[in-house]
Amino acid sequence: MELRSMRYFLAVAREENMTRAAELLHVTQPTLSKQIQALEDELGKKLFVRHSFSIELTEEGMLLRKRAEDLVSMADKIAGEFAALDDVTGGDVYLGLAESYQIRSLARQIKRFKQTYPGLRYHITSGDTEQVTEKLDKGLLDFAVLADEPNTAKYNHLPFPEPDLWGVVMPDSHDLARKEAVTVDDLAGLPLFCSEQGWANDIPRWCGERMDELHLEGSFRLSYNGSLFVKEGLGLLLTFDHLIDTSPDSGLVFRPLSPRLETRIYLVWKKYQVFSPIAERFLESIQREMNALAH
Repeated sequence: MELRSMRYFLAVAREENMTRAAELLHVTQPTLSKQIQALEDELGKKLFVRHSFSIELTEEGMLLRKRAEDLVSMADKIAGEFAALDDVTGGDVYLGLAESYQIRSLARQIKRFKQTYPGLRYHITSGDTEQVTEKLDKGLLDFAVLADEPNTAKYNHLPFPEPDLWGVVMPDSHDLARKEAVTVDDLAGLPLFCSEQGWANDIPRWCGERMDELHLEGSFRLSYNGSLFVKEGLGLLLTFDHLIDTSPDSGLVFRPLSPRLETRIYLVWKKYQVFSPIAERFLESIQREMNALAH
C-alpha cells in the first residue's frame, strides 16, 4: 500500500468527484480511477459508491479515511523534521490544545520564541484530552495542553502558572445573574450545558453525591458553541472563566461556582520522545519561562 495511493484516495474522498480530484492532483481521470480500483482490489473492499455525478464513501471507505489521514499526516511530519535538521532558524512544531484562557500565555511564549527562530512553523489542533492525547500517542503531535491530570506513567508535564476557574455563563436577565456565586442548590433541575470531559471529571468533584440532581441538557467540545445555545435560552453553560465574551454588551454574565472549583492546565509530551531540533529548542524555551513564572 503506497503513500501516493493514500493521497489519491483522500483527494477523492474530500472532493466526492473523480474529475475534480484528478484536476487537483494533476493526473488524468483514468489514472486516478485506476489507482482507486487498485487500492480497492488490494484491500478487497469497495471504498466508494458511484453515482451519476458524484461518489461517496462506503463504511469501509470511512474507516480507511481516518487511517489514511493519520498516515499522511505522519509522513508529512517526518519529511518536515528531516528537512529541518540542517535549518538552525526554524522547522515545524505540532501542538494540541485544550480550551483555556491560559493558551494566551502560550501564544506569547511562541511569539517570543519565533523572534529567535523566525523559520518556526507551528500547527495547532484543538480538542479535549481524549482527542489530543490520541494524536500525541500516535506521534502526530509534539506537545499537548490538557485540562486534566496527565498520566505520569506516559507523559512528562509542566503545569501552567494558574488554575482555570469554573463557573456558569447565563443571560444577564437570568435570576441567578443577581448572585455573586452559584451553588448546587441554584442549579438543581435546571438545563445545563458542559463539555463531556468537564461533566465526567470536574463537576463531580464540586457537587459530590448530588451529581444526580444536575441535568445535562447537552454537551459541547467548544464553549463558544454552548454560549450560543445559552443566548437562545436553552440552558446555562458550565465552563471556565474568560472563554466566553461576557462584556456588558454581550447579554451574558459569568458567575463562579461556590464552593470554588478550579482545574489545572498542563503542557505534556511523551516520555522518551525524540524531538526534532526545533521542537527540542521550543521545549527548552518553554521550560525556562514556565519555571520563571513559577518563581
